[in-house]
Amino acid sequence: MPTDYDVGVLVGLLVGEGHFGGDGRQPQITLRMHVRHEALFLWLERTFPGGKLYGPYHHGERHYFQWMARGPYLRDVLFPLLRERVTPDLDAHCHRRFLEMQTRYARSLGLPAAPLDTAIGDRPAPTSSAGEPAPRSAPPAAQPSIPDPGDQASTLFDRLRGARPD
Repeated sequence: MPTDYDVGVLVGLLVGEGHFGGDGRQPQITLRMHVRHEALFLWLERTFPGGKLYGPYHHGERHYFQWMARGPYLRDVLFPLLRERVTPDLDAHCHRRFLEMQTRYARSLGLPAAPLDTAIGDRPAPTSSAGEPAPRSAPPAAQPSIPDPGDQASTLFDRLRGARPD
């Protein structure tokens, strides 16, 4: 059984490098990375044994492994874990991709079918009784400044690049 740490590593990998989609019949989650990450893929295979590891592949200059999860393992094990953790607060773009997969493959995931815009929360702008856009409500009160995680990551990567021997 994966630990919270294991699930956190998986979520991080999928947010940063994963793909949420399907083959037209069933949903699938795919993670594709360079062969230099073989140890990580072997860990993934041991820790989340319902997924399947493919490769290594060598296409021209590209050399990679690919890990995929689909079928009952995706539906019964990974999907519930990810549904709790892949949130708009974590990464809005990834969350949207995850919701698109849920909408396209709702039946395979054991979900009731819902239109994409309802599942994702894209709703038309409210209108007045005259059909004109309704006035927006007042903006929320100022919140304390929270550092942008992207800025923090950028700073960290800059420091790491500077420390790298050439």
